[in-house]
Amino acid sequence: MLPVDLPGTVRDALLAPLVDHHCHGVRRDDFSRAGFELLISAGGGPAPPGTTHFDTPSGAAVRRWCAPLLDLEPHAPPAVYLARRAELGAGEVNRRLLAGAGVVAFLVDSAREEADLLGAAEMGRHGGAAADELVRIEEIERDVAQTAQLAVDYLGSLGEELAGRAARAVGVKTVIGPLCGLDLDPARPARGAVIAAANRRLADPKEPLTDPVLLSYLLWSGIDVARERGLPVQFHTGFGHGLARAAEPDRADPAGLGRFAAALQPLGVPMILLHPYPFHRQAAHLAGAFPHVYVDAGLALPHLGAGARVMDELLELAPFHKQLFSSGCHGLAESAYLGALTFRRALAAALAARLGSGEWSTADAARVAHMIGSGNARRIYRL
Repeated sequence: MLPVDLPGTVRDALLAPLVDHHCHGVRRDDFSRAGFELLISAGGGPAPPGTTHFDTPSGAAVRRWCAPLLDLEPHAPPAVYLARRAELGAGEVNRRLLAGAGVVAFLVDSAREEADLLGAAEMGRHGGAAADELVRIEEIERDVAQTAQLAVDYLGSLGEELAGRAARAVGVKTVIGPLCGLDLDPARPARGAVIAAANRRLADPKEPLTDPVLLSYLLWSGIDVARERGLPVQFHTGFGHGLARAAEPDRADPAGLGRFAAALQPLGVPMILLHPYPFHRQAAHLAGAFPHVYVDAGLALPHLGAGARVMDELLELAPFHKQLFSSGCHGLAESAYLGALTFRRALAAALAARLGSGEWSTADAARVAHMIGSGNARRIYRL
């Protein structure tokens, strides 16, 4: 599993159970090759005619690393892999791969939960792990907007629903970055502006929320609830923004969160930057500059052939007690397994380089591996 030779204590630390602090449910049903390829694609769309998403870093990783868990030889052809997957059935595949990830706790963003996706409790049962929920504030807003009749009802229900859902969660999650960019105005919006925006929202509640006034109000409402309950807030950044945000790097760059981070610091609410690649260096800088900011490599590792470089650059800039592990998995149990595998391999390579140069001691390397793999998440989420 690990690409380098390491002292026993460091290997043990790397192979110890992980806390996956951000993931989604995986599919409970069997599906076609086309459906499988959509889920291994970073963009979520079909491959061009005559090509396949198996010819990507994530597709090659599935064939190399997941095939043995399904009793196949490494590098099994796609057709063979998918036939074996269908033969075993989704339930058995999910159990093998989720358990194989070596995760002790899944923190699940269940906003996308559908009938065909495992919920948090099921993720835990299949993986032989504990499981807790992350509450996504945009999902709550959508539900409230579709039932409220008046602006005052909307605002009151929004606060009540946020507090109620947060009472059962270990963290708060927002995707405000993909919705409006990451250069957030740190000022709370005036109540009059919020009421006017709420009236506009209720006129067409089924449309996605894009009003910057309401987005700001929703974010601050989520932060207030997180502060009351002592919860961290996860901010989706960088990787996973999609083509619209990739074309606007000035808005996707998490360095734009600096003003907001400064405004949030007096409140003491932990601010976690998820999947910030290709802006991981800026995110790592923020983690070093602010005591309440944290960062993970997340989705970048299983989707990139250069995962070890990303991990190495995070270790260069971000305090070791500010870094976390997440798989960001969604839809496929393979993504949970590969997230854990690539994290361990990338961190192993980075630690080996520091040990080989004499920069770190064996005890240092083992301690850092424990912190990033599970210890920091246990502390921040109070697990």
